Amino acid sequence: MDADHHFAPSYRAARRLFLDASGAAGATVQTLAHPLPGAEGEALAMDVARVGGFDLPRLLVISSACHGVEGHCGSGVQHALLGNPGFLQEAQAAGVALLFVHALNPHGFSHSRRVTHEGVDLNRNFIAFEGLDGLHRPANTGYDALAHLLVPPTWPPSEENEAALQAYTQQHGERGFQQAVSGGQYRHPLGLFYGGSGPTWSRLAIERVLRQHGAGVQQLAWIDLHTGLGPSGHGERIFAAPADAQTLARARAWWQADGGVVTALHDGSSSASQISGMLWQAARDSCPRAEYTGIALEYGTVSLAQTLWALRFDHWCAAQPPGTVPADTREAARSAMREAFYTDTPLWKQQIVTQGLAAARLALAGLSQA
Repeated sequence: MDADHHFAPSYRAARRLFLDASGAAGATVQTLAHPLPGAEGEALAMDVARVGGFDLPRLLVISSACHGVEGHCGSGVQHALLGNPGFLQEAQAAGVALLFVHALNPHGFSHSRRVTHEGVDLNRNFIAFEGLDGLHRPANTGYDALAHLLVPPTWPPSEENEAALQAYTQQHGERGFQQAVSGGQYRHPLGLFYGGSGPTWSRLAIERVLRQHGAGVQQLAWIDLHTGLGPSGHGERIFAAPADAQTLARARAWWQADGGVVTALHDGSSSASQISGMLWQAARDSCPRAEYTGIALEYGTVSLAQTLWALRFDHWCAAQPPGTVPADTREAARSAMREAFYTDTPLWKQQIVTQGLAAARLALAGLSQA
């Protein structure tokens, strides 16, 4: 069946699809209004749809748009699952409540940015800021060395700039360069993968949602939907939970039951870098009594080089004084971001939906055996 109708070209259209599908599925919908308008002047919100009663001991969370523009993909998967009667019946039979969190970062989704309205990478924001001044947050000396190169004074970058980045890569290797750039940093507010100076609106909102919906559950599973790493159309199942042997073994028992592979950041098996302040920590902190198991489902789009170029272009535009970047240049940056994180083709969309449904069904099976 054609998967194209699950996906939307804008946040406004994606939200409409999600709310319509939630209503048709009989879900209970909760809306957390964002304080700022979207790119089209539309209202922004983190919308939450629950299928299943609060008395159920098992909960599966499926979330989208942690990284804003990646919401085109995640929202499409959510729409497909909400519109799949067989999947909803499987959840009911397994005694599992479903919690669809649409647009964790609605501002980034609407504006085709990866960061929140505070300029923060939400998946680096979950550290304990209390009592930590800027000098005592997680350090990233690699990023410190690259900061002036990644967001250069002029765009496009000069030949000297590109040569300096290549020299760093040759010295530290491709993985060393990727780790320095994307591991998370807390000293360069206008830079890439900035973790923030305090909790963002999105962090506070998802923590509130988890406290409300997960307070009484005994088992909590979470699939967070992402794009931008790996081969085009391939959904990498990345372990997203405390790195203890028991939790990792449980995640691999669940999500490798179909012959797939669960990779992990801490052992170097994932295409992603080791990251500080990850989103999954909200589950541990907000629902401490629940046995937690989670993955990030990371879909490949374009090459890492193209993705990094789009991110640098986007951050360069945002770093310029208001009114100094021509409208066509800003739109070019937005288009580059959409292309880097969303592949608008029928084949890619079908691959995304098929793998999303498979991962969600494996989670149901795992939870039903817990």
